[in-house]
Amino acid sequence: MLKIDSIARRILGWKLNRWDRWYDYEKGVFIHESEFQPEQNLDHAMLIVERLEQLGFTYSIKGFSKVCFNDICSTGETLAQAITNAAYSIVELSSIPDHTRIWQKLC
Repeated sequence: MLKIDSIARRILGWKLNRWDRWYDYEKGVFIHESEFQPEQNLDHAMLIVERLEQLGFTYSIKGFSKVCFNDICSTGETLAQAITNAAYSIVELSSIPDHTRIWQKLC
């Protein structure tokens, strides 16, 4: 759940409202954790892709279950899982001070 929470908050910009839901200020809606499962649901994963593209990342598919956002790539058992893993890699990299360019894109 840490991976999904980090993606929801740092990439999608959702705010933690309760321990089990976020609030999307752009749309004015609450999102329960059961309503956002990007590792299992490709439509949910594509929300991440859309947001990262808005932030300037280029999305590419490299085979059945490998994706890249610019030069950050990841794999998974499914395409949805690969997207989620790659997005989480971006979140992890953005917490390192030397990667300020990525952090600026996420803010």
